[in-house]
Amino acid sequence: MRWVFAVAGVAALAWGGRLLWDLAARHDAIQVAFFFAGGPVVHDAIVAPAVGIGGLVLARALPPPARVPVALGAVLSGVLVLLAVPLVWRPFGVAVNPGLHDGNYVLGLGIALGVVWLGVAAFIGLRHKTSTARGRARG
Repeated sequence: MRWVFAVAGVAALAWGGRLLWDLAARHDAIQVAFFFAGGPVVHDAIVAPAVGIGGLVLARALPPPARVPVALGAVLSGVLVLLAVPLVWRPFGVAVNPGLHDGNYVLGLGIALGVVWLGVAAFIGLRHKTSTARGRARG
């Protein structure tokens, strides 16, 4: 069964290579190379170190009950921002779909991020309240 998947994978790879060749032939090959290399370079040089340093700072600065909810909120925020970047940066950079491109993407992103962080704050508050109530019951 593995050979079926291997053949399908090689066929998909060949098709992708053919499409890439056509793209490079129609456009400037240097621009295509920068397009494909730019994401990994920006990620490895800027995004990954910033996220790592930010995670270390948060892990040391936050009290233990808040670490997990804040980490989850940060991950969800990162995913939301990554999903919103194409439409915030170039609102009509993708094929037009009626009803899809008539929204305010910056406002929508702000609302989504607000909901995430309100949820984080509510969870931390609830966790603090229950731990305080447990402490009173024991003491």
